[in-house]
Amino acid sequence: MAASPLMTVMMGAARKAGRSLTRDFGEVEQLQVSIKGPANFVSAADHRSEDIVFQELSKARPGYGFLMEERGSVEGADKTHRWIVDPLDGTTNFLHGMPLFAVAIGLEREGQIIAGLVYSPVMEEMFMAEKGKGAFYTDKTGRDRRLRVSARKSLDDCLMTTGIPHRGRGHHDRFHREAGHMMKSVAGLRRTGSACLDLAWTAAGRFDGYWEHNLGAWDIAAGAIIVREAGGIVTDFDGGANMLDVGEVCAGNQTVQRMMIDELKKARGE
Repeated sequence: MAASPLMTVMMGAARKAGRSLTRDFGEVEQLQVSIKGPANFVSAADHRSEDIVFQELSKARPGYGFLMEERGSVEGADKTHRWIVDPLDGTTNFLHGMPLFAVAIGLEREGQIIAGLVYSPVMEEMFMAEKGKGAFYTDKTGRDRRLRVSARKSLDDCLMTTGIPHRGRGHHDRFHREAGHMMKSVAGLRRTGSACLDLAWTAAGRFDGYWEHNLGAWDIAAGAIIVREAGGIVTDFDGGANMLDVGEVCAGNQTVQRMMIDELKKARGE
């Protein structure tokens, strides 16, 4: 795949941030055995990654605004474009020396996501999409292929992924109801600890479906367009397009995603 100028900019920023995270990840694997723990170090790694992405994208596209997990909202002179960035999605995994974390970059134009990229620096996997141009994957050898969501039509055959609420974030009862109900209907249920990877892996057909509550816009934006451009459906739990505002997402192929929404409604007693 010949990358567009826009995607080239996004890939460059993600890879540069990824190199910083990979260096820090090598350190945190050693720090995790200490009594004090590596939490402050990981926070610094998160900020370093965000600084790199912010600087690289600002240089390439002056005036674009930002919505970033650490910085929050940054107004730009160009009111029609906004980058939505998670510089380290999967922080708890990172903290414990687990390689399931990623950099996520989405671009919004006039309220619509038009491009997204998810980069796993340790695995050297890049998932990317632009509106109307399809979704693609590049592995560590540089080999490209087009992404397609899985073609499974029966929940009995499906491997699903979701997120488990962290301590202090509430809604554990809802999670238990939904997960318990879904486990009775599907072949298996997984939890990676990274929302953007869950979406990217759903786009790649590794998972057949994904749902989660209590997310930030930066968790969803990049992965959502990758799923859509891979032929999938991504909505909020009511089947609408307000995922970024309400912080919930349900994704899969057209058939499975619809069945997931129905099953989750049953779990909630609707």
